Amino acid sequence: MQVARRTLIAASLSALALSAIVLPAQAEDKWPSKPITYVVPFPAGGTTDILARLIGQKLGPALGTTVIIDNRPGAGGSLGAELGAKAPPDGYTLLMTANTIVLNRSLFKKIPYDPIKDFAPVTLVASVPNVLVVNKDFAEKNKISDIKSFTSYAKSHPGKLNMASSGNGTSIHLAGELFKTTTKTYMLHVPYRGSGPALTDLIAGQADLMFDNLPSALPFIKAGKLVALGVTSSKPSPALPGVKPLASAGGELAGFEASSWFGILAPAGTPKDIVNKLQQEIAQSLSSLAVKEKMISQGAEPVGNTPEQFAAHIQAETKKWEKVVKASGAKVD
Repeated sequence: MQVARRTLIAASLSALALSAIVLPAQAEDKWPSKPITYVVPFPAGGTTDILARLIGQKLGPALGTTVIIDNRPGAGGSLGAELGAKAPPDGYTLLMTANTIVLNRSLFKKIPYDPIKDFAPVTLVASVPNVLVVNKDFAEKNKISDIKSFTSYAKSHPGKLNMASSGNGTSIHLAGELFKTTTKTYMLHVPYRGSGPALTDLIAGQADLMFDNLPSALPFIKAGKLVALGVTSSKPSPALPGVKPLASAGGELAGFEASSWFGILAPAGTPKDIVNKLQQEIAQSLSSLAVKEKMISQGAEPVGNTPEQFAAHIQAETKKWEKVVKASGAKVD
């Protein structure tokens, strides 16, 4: 009787041990089994936030879960990037990044993450031109109607213009620095904690100009609250008919290009099958007619490439902007 009881207990313990091995694997197979946190390193209202929410609205239902947008602005996007880099690599934390993630590597003496080693690239969401916008009253008062008249005014008024940006080290900041270096002009850089508050002050006349991402500036351009002088892409944007690239001004601006890009990263070590699943679902949503039309109408070009292609893009962009930052002498600390 005791032998039989011992046998039964041993069998029960073996079953429990086996379940301890099997259950985690089963739970992992059920990913996602809880909400996904989507970190946005800038405030609500900017292009990074706009695109993150657009993707999040599609990604949650596609995966059968909820996607929570977590805005963590500060330090040119580095605060949110650090949070994303140090999150558990379990597929429940994503980072919506702009190309600030590679710009900051050159602009700051020290950043709390490595843009290549600390992340698992998921996909490049969109490529977005920046647009040079100026305060409406400022433009009318000084008879500024195009990039040539603006450049002429900036050259004759060194240090008199306030150039707003979404923060130190952002693509918006660096586009302005590249313009200053290219045209040999000097404008005072005024960093904000995101495009939203920067645009508010620009419209109110507290700032004179801004090289903003097109999606966040577009509603104010269409409403007549801001004047668009040119886009920073090599080609015109379908979202802004009649507004030419800055490079079309020729001369010193010939070949000027400083567009932005936005993509999704997971913490390094996130299982490959989860990364691939995320990429597939995001790429599918980007290819849908409704999302594609909405993004294009806002000035963004949808991409949705593979993790490997996005990784190569990040490395190429890191090398490119290291050279630009060095040539411009731009620093933020």
